Amino acid sequence: MLKKLRVILAVLFWLGITLLLLDFTGALHGWLGWMAKVQFLPAVMALNVGVIALLVVLTLVFGRVYCSVICPLGVFQDAVSHLGTLRSKRPYKYKKEIKWLRYGVWALFVIALVAGVQAFVALLAPYSAYGRMVQNLLQPLYLWGNNLLAWLSERAGSYTFYEKEVWLRSLPTLVIALVTLVVVVVLSFKGGRTYCNSICPVGTTLSFFSRFAMFRPVIDTEKCKKCKACETHCKAQCINIGKETQSIDYSRCVDCFNCIGQCKFDALKYRFAWGKKHGEWSEAMTPAGARPDPGLSQKVVEGDKAAGDSRGQSPLKGRRAFMTGATVALGAAALKGIEARAQEADKKTDGGFADVLPKQAPRRETPITPPGSFGARNFYRRCTACQLCVAECPNNVLRPSGRLEHLMQPEMSFEKGYCRPECTRCGELCPAGAILPISKEVKTNFHLGTAGVDVTLCLEATGKSSCGKCAQACPTGAIMMVADGEHRRPAVAEEVCIGCGKCEYLCPVRPISAITVNGKEVHV
Repeated sequence: MLKKLRVILAVLFWLGITLLLLDFTGALHGWLGWMAKVQFLPAVMALNVGVIALLVVLTLVFGRVYCSVICPLGVFQDAVSHLGTLRSKRPYKYKKEIKWLRYGVWALFVIALVAGVQAFVALLAPYSAYGRMVQNLLQPLYLWGNNLLAWLSERAGSYTFYEKEVWLRSLPTLVIALVTLVVVVVLSFKGGRTYCNSICPVGTTLSFFSRFAMFRPVIDTEKCKKCKACETHCKAQCINIGKETQSIDYSRCVDCFNCIGQCKFDALKYRFAWGKKHGEWSEAMTPAGARPDPGLSQKVVEGDKAAGDSRGQSPLKGRRAFMTGATVALGAAALKGIEARAQEADKKTDGGFADVLPKQAPRRETPITPPGSFGARNFYRRCTACQLCVAECPNNVLRPSGRLEHLMQPEMSFEKGYCRPECTRCGELCPAGAILPISKEVKTNFHLGTAGVDVTLCLEATGKSSCGKCAQACPTGAIMMVADGEHRRPAVAEEVCIGCGKCEYLCPVRPISAITVNGKEVHV
């Protein structure tokens, strides 16, 4: 019963967060947005004391149920490990805690968090890792499916669906997402919760509290026949049934309840265990005078071992190594194809006679951070790079940064669109407090950046063509065409420019626009 309840809740959380990351309409945020805000690291970055306290209390009472129910990457690992056990019929077995790796990664994570090295923090955070995988690898498939439905509905005379452009936002982030997927899948397929209990810093943080949980799986050492049924079903590999010991490492137990119900001798139960230690269970759980029957046979369930080849190597290990190498090689080849197709898809034709070069992002002196971030410092220290705002930006303005210091964190660019004054979706979505919700009226008071003109590229300033599109399109009237010798050129009133990027987006000069927006450190 406990396992069924846990699985139902885990599936609901996983589906909710996945749909939230896939949704590009913004319709689901009102219903599912809270699921992103109860994730551990976003709550820490947002200084959401209520959520943090709730998760700590939840762990102190029930153990690490957060990792098995709320964390989407944890639920994803459960699904992969389940497929792994079905495929290979391989039982789990106890493994010692890799302390140097587990606490070493945790220490580096905390140092990076305090020092503001968010690229390293985002690389290891489980919610951020899952968000990258969904946004970069799954959302394109989701959008292609939507576009197919839009094509079919249009021919049926319906406009229930509308087409959404699919394009490559960031090649480095795509590579990182693909590598993360391969690592998590391989570790989960082979060893269950290895990633959670050896690498994940959130799991390690919660493990400090789960050691003292009120309710835990408990082994009655007097009833235990050492059949190892519980150990072979423990995907956290934290149950040790040996000749001299029957123990559970509660710092690694994720309360998946796989072990509950496996014991035929009623020696393992999930129950209140506050203040108890190993070896004290029999007095509290066994009725007075009751003793196990010494005549009962002790069944030992041992995992099947694959026959080794002439070199002493397991065929399964060799096969997994081959599959991993092949996956990485195919992924590298696919990335080249994706990049090439993305460039081809960006091409447009001028009247059907000539190719028009796609726009390229200019080299900005200062990156442009979203409205509601109030400036670069606040944004980059709090952003967890979960890609939620990138996935749901309706104007295709946000994309993961390729700069090393801000790797995977969103920044604004205007090759595909501009930041519309009436759009405030990114602030409504952000669970980490990096982008705060603001009203449409307040948004127009923020100056995200300032437009600058390169007169050597401007069609009007060089006399190549009559243009003035930037001045016509500016929503605040910050750009005017002024005389410059025989020609005219755009002039920008910096105190009026809000940095929306509409001028840069509509500038006909390619591949680099003649007018470029540079961000401001503080939005005033």
